[in-house]
Amino acid sequence: MADEASQTLAQRLDGKALANKIQQELKDRITPLQEKAGRPPGLAVIMVGDNPASAVYVRNKERSCERVGIASFGKHLPKDATFEQVADLIHELNANDLVDGILVQLPLPDHLDSVALLHLIDPAKDADGLHPVNLGHLVRSETGLRSCTPAGVMRLLEEYDINPAGKTAVVVGRSILVGKPIALMLLEANATVTIAHSRTPDLAAVTRTADILVPAVGRPGLITADMLKPGAVVVDVGINRVDKPDGGSKLVGDIDADSVQGVASYLAPVPGGVGPMTVAMLLHNTVLSYSQRCCS
Repeated sequence: MADEASQTLAQRLDGKALANKIQQELKDRITPLQEKAGRPPGLAVIMVGDNPASAVYVRNKERSCERVGIASFGKHLPKDATFEQVADLIHELNANDLVDGILVQLPLPDHLDSVALLHLIDPAKDADGLHPVNLGHLVRSETGLRSCTPAGVMRLLEEYDINPAGKTAVVVGRSILVGKPIALMLLEANATVTIAHSRTPDLAAVTRTADILVPAVGRPGLITADMLKPGAVVVDVGINRVDKPDGGSKLVGDIDADSVQGVASYLAPVPGGVGPMTVAMLLHNTVLSYSQRCCS
């Protein structure tokens, strides 16, 4: 059976193609809403400092907004901005009727309390779905704004007709950004869910039980072929930048992608898997807030 499996490459879960499809759907949805509201939806992204990776992410988000017809309200503060300055900006955006979604680009400089600042965002404008009110809606299986990366994982599974109901799902990582919310979403979809983490004594024994495996740790090559159940669906959420022999760098996930190809049935790779879906769900959340605020 192993020889037979090795002849079959895992089907790629193409997040880039799906993100493009979602963006076109959002563009089509915005047009009639804008006629009713008299304005486009608006997304404000707050960036503090000059983190090069954050700058790239913000530019990508602004370009995506432009493609679908969302107005961008980019706000860039210096790296020595005080907590009060960032808080004042959040309050200003909360009160701005042209802004439907607010995102604080993480990571923030070390002197700023990111959790306290995220708590200041109006839950109805919480484009990243990380406010305690929206996480509470998720815990209670109530409608609300969902965390973008986990929501992107679920939308990707749906697109490829992968139904978690009755499946064993293992999430590796327990962050509030990805691990905990994706576990809740899989549970909501009727999967039996295990969360593994740094204190899990035999990680491989746990991951080998997974019909659906979602590693979200940030350790390149953590998951190898011998840690997979044959035929598992693998959605790689890890983002790691590693050096190349030529002195450059490349993005990789938490999966040893080459080795798992002959074992997994489906694989969302890095790059091109969940990453584009995160931005697509950010736009989705903004349009959802817009439709509720202006057109409901």
